[in-house]
Amino acid sequence: MVRRVGGKSGGFVLLVVALVCVMQMFPRFSPQAPGLAMVKGGEDSSFMTKVVGAAAQGATAATVAAILSAVTEPIVNRLLVKRMTFAQASAEITFSLVSNFFLTTFPTNMLKFPVFEVINMALSFTSLSGSMRGIVNGWLFCTIMLPVTNYRFRKSMGWEVNAALLYQAYIPTVARDIIYGWGRGIMAGVLNSAFAPETFTQKAGVFGLTIFAACIISSPGNEWRGYTLQPPDRKLPFFEYFKPVNYMRSTGVGATIMGIALSVGMLATPYAEMLFAYLKENRMVAVGLLVAAFAAVGMLKKK
Repeated sequence: MVRRVGGKSGGFVLLVVALVCVMQMFPRFSPQAPGLAMVKGGEDSSFMTKVVGAAAQGATAATVAAILSAVTEPIVNRLLVKRMTFAQASAEITFSLVSNFFLTTFPTNMLKFPVFEVINMALSFTSLSGSMRGIVNGWLFCTIMLPVTNYRFRKSMGWEVNAALLYQAYIPTVARDIIYGWGRGIMAGVLNSAFAPETFTQKAGVFGLTIFAACIISSPGNEWRGYTLQPPDRKLPFFEYFKPVNYMRSTGVGATIMGIALSVGMLATPYAEMLFAYLKENRMVAVGLLVAAFAAVGMLKKK
C-alpha cells in the first residue's frame, strides 16, 4: 500500500518538475518573456509581472521547504499531536520515511507556497491595510488549500488518507491562518522599520524573522488544530495536551523551520532564475536532469 501511494506521489513530482522545466524553455511562459518583462506602462502588465514573480519566489521557497520538511515535519507533527519528546519523535524517523515523505512535501509545497504568495501579491494591489490583507489572505488560503494540508499531515503521520477527513479541523486551521496572515502583515512593518535592511541578504533575514514571529503569534491556533487532529482512541485530556513544555517545543521547532525555509527561498530565487535561464539555453542538460529525476524516483520506489 505504501509503495503504491509513493509511486503515485513520485509520478506527480515528475510531472511538476517536467512542467516547470518545459515551460521555462518557451519564451511565452518564461519570467523573462517580452510579454512580462518588457511591456511597460500598464497596470495589468505590472500586476501580472508581480504575480508571476511571487509565484516563482513561492515555488523556490517550496523546494527549499520540501527538503527541510521531509526531515523535520514528521518530527514536528509528532511533537504537536502525539506530544512526544524530541528524542522519541526523532527515533521514529527513518531514511525510508523521509525519502518517501519528500515525494509528498514537494508536490504539495509546489501548490501551497505559490498560492499563498500569489494571493498575498494580488491583495497588495487592493486598498486594504496590511493587517486586513493578511486576514483575507489567511482565510482564502486555508479554505482553498486545507485538503492539501490535511493530506500532507496524514501522510507525515503514516495514517490512512480518508477523503472525508480532508476538511478536518477547518475552524482551528482557518483561525490559525488568519492570525498568521494578520501577524505577518503587522510584523513585516515593525521589523522593517526596526532593522531598516539595505542589502538583499539583510532583507531576506528580516523576512525570515517576520515569518518566525508570525508563526509564534499564530501558534495558539496551531495548537488547537493539533488537539483537534488527535485520533479519538488516543486523544489526550485537555490539560495534559496543553502542557507549556509541549507547546514551546512544537511551536519553536515549527516556527524555526518556516522562517529558515522562506528566508533561504528568497535568497535562492535569483540563482533559481539563473538555473532556469541556463536550462532554457541548454535543453540537453534539462533533459538529462529529467532523466536523472526519473531514475532517482525509480530507486526510491524500489526501497
